[in-house]
This record gives sequence, C-alpha cells and structure tokens, in this order.
Amino acid sequence: MKLLIQRVSQASVCIDDTCFGRIKSGLLIFIGIGVNDTIADIKYLARKVSKLRVFEDSDKKINYSLKESNGQILLVSQFTLYGDCSNSNRPSFSSAALADKGELFYNNFIIELKELGINPVLGEFGANMQVELINDGPMTLLLESEGRT
Repeated sequence: MKLLIQRVSQASVCIDDTCFGRIKSGLLIFIGIGVNDTIADIKYLARKVSKLRVFEDSDKKINYSLKESNGQILLVSQFTLYGDCSNSNRPSFSSAALADKGELFYNNFIIELKELGINPVLGEFGANMQVELINDGPMTLLLESEGRT
C-alpha cells in the first residue's frame, strides 16, 4: 500500500460540484492499493498514521500526532499512486490492485482507522474527484508498506 500524506490547514473533496467532505487542520491522505497488498499492510499503515508525529507542539517542534493536535483526516482513494512511468511516457498501472480488491482494502483501512479512534472524512472510491487543499508547511510524506521491517 502507498499513502501520500499532506499536512493541511484545510482540504475538501467534491464530485460533480457536490462537496463530499471537508476538513480543517489535519491530514489529506491519498491511498493506493497494490496487487500484492495484504491485511497486514492495512494494519501497519493505519497504526503508522495514528502515531505519525507531524504537527507542531507549543514550542513549534514537530512533535504531536493527529490526536494530540485535534486534527482530522480526509481520505481519498488514488490508484494512480501505483503509476509506473519507468518504461514509457504513458503510466502503467499493472501494480495497482483491481477495483474489487482496492475498494475492499480501502474500506478495511477506514475500519482500522476507526478502531484506532480516528473517524476519517471520505471521498468516494473510484469516483472522479476534485480535491482542494492548502498544504501546511509544506509537509508531504510518502508511506509505503512494502519493504517494512
């Protein structure tokens, strides 16, 4: 699995001019599911997100987690995180999970976050979404479950 995480001061996701979700301070997370991903990948990355210390404390040090900062998560599915342009100018998505597995893992990631006390705001799986954000920092991180120890 791949998570592209942006610390934001605000973010929203709309579909056909209808706003599906909006957050203030928190994390905008784009989630991509790979063909070889397992339930262990979901659990690993959900725990990692819940403990990720990317918010400033009172001394302006990046020391607080999402919960400590009272932040929110906006979660958006994005299979294009698995786009491979190494052999062509046109991306190949052969490493991305097919839609059935992708949606199942996306929903299981949401369940795992909720079990960790995080209630994410959501886009719509597989939809053509318009995402607006104000990146705070800027702070952008890529977390991957492949190769974890």
